[in-house]
Amino acid sequence: MEIDHVSYVCAHDQISDVINRIGLLIGSPFIDGGIHPRFGTRNFTAPLKNGQYIEVVCPIDHPATDQTNFGVAVKQKSLSGGGWFAWVIRTSNIEEIEKRIDRKAMDGDRVKPDGSKLKWKQIGVKELSKNGHFPFFVQWLSENHPSKDLEAKTSITSINLNGSKKELNSWIDSDISKYNQIKLAENNTNVDSEIISVIFESNGNFIEID
Repeated sequence: MEIDHVSYVCAHDQISDVINRIGLLIGSPFIDGGIHPRFGTRNFTAPLKNGQYIEVVCPIDHPATDQTNFGVAVKQKSLSGGGWFAWVIRTSNIEEIEKRIDRKAMDGDRVKPDGSKLKWKQIGVKELSKNGHFPFFVQWLSENHPSKDLEAKTSITSINLNGSKKELNSWIDSDISKYNQIKLAENNTNVDSEIISVIFESNGNFIEID
């Protein structure tokens, strides 16, 4: 398993401003990723090095927004002001995770404006509301991964988290130290678990986005 992408949430009427701001900061343009019909959301993505990418996602006016874990979580994050939503682990065996947490993965798909279709399975979004430093998991079923959309010139240096290492290790069924991009500051009872910031490297410059 490896880190697949990081996800940032904003309101639907703010998405143009957000992708322009982040795109300028990290030196990578975003492309329209299309609508997630199963989740009631839409996104824009920018490819990163190491087979990773960043997405900016927002809720849309769609029934699925209030009927799926992903749609509900994105909407709640948007209503609370937006910001970093999740980091995501890519796996080739999502069935193993289904057995471990005793829940079936959700099918996901979207059609990009060029007509190409992406398909995947994802699981673990439900837990983010109480454990903001947890990742969720994805298995891609199509080969046109968002990291391949454009030439990547930017990479993730670190994803800075606040939360319990013990709980995180249990959730990913591994030691978080194997993911060298993850920097964890263990919280206390007065601090929410969350993604604090993400640091990117572009042309020798380091950009921290919180």
